Formats: sequence, C-alpha cells, structure tokens
Amino acid sequence: MSYVDKSLTCRDCGTTFVFSAGEQEFYATKGFQNEPARCPDCRRIRRNRMSMLSSGPRQMFPVICAQCGVETEVPFQPRGDRPVYCRACFDALRQAGQLPQ
Repeated sequence: MSYVDKSLTCRDCGTTFVFSAGEQEFYATKGFQNEPARCPDCRRIRRNRMSMLSSGPRQMFPVICAQCGVETEVPFQPRGDRPVYCRACFDALRQAGQLPQ
C-alpha cells in the first residue's frame, strides 16, 4: 500500500501538522488503526505528563546493611525477616551466587 502525507489538526492546540507517509507506514506495521490526534509537541507533553503522574519519586527506607553495617536506603519497606544489603554488598553476593533464598 502506498501512503501520502496528510495534514491533520491537533485536538489539543489546534495547529495543523503533517502525518507523513513514513509515519503512516510505521503505524500500519504496528497495527495502529487510528491516526494521531495530537501534534508531535502535544504528544511529547502528554507523554511526559503521564509518566510523571505514574512514576512519582520513589519512597526510600533507611536500613543498615546486614553484611557490612553501613547505613543505606532501599526502595522497599524491610519486613525484618530477611537480611537487607547495601548496593555494593548486594551486587557482590549476587555475582558470587550467595544471595539467600
């Protein structure tokens, strides 16, 4: 199938943008059936906004490494029934295949 550049109007900002033949071919190979409703700038803004909403800053929890005793932070709430390691000790134990199950 041959594609021809199309002019579309952005639903957010109202500007006209080109939906190129190459983009149309890419959309077809991915199985997308709808044309883009937003211009590239508005798509980028929306994607950034959505990623900020879904991936806010991680909550970190202070712990003492069970191997070397250094204070560190981990991105999970330790339960107390398993050892917690700093990044350096965790990496070393993983490479040695000695992480507890």
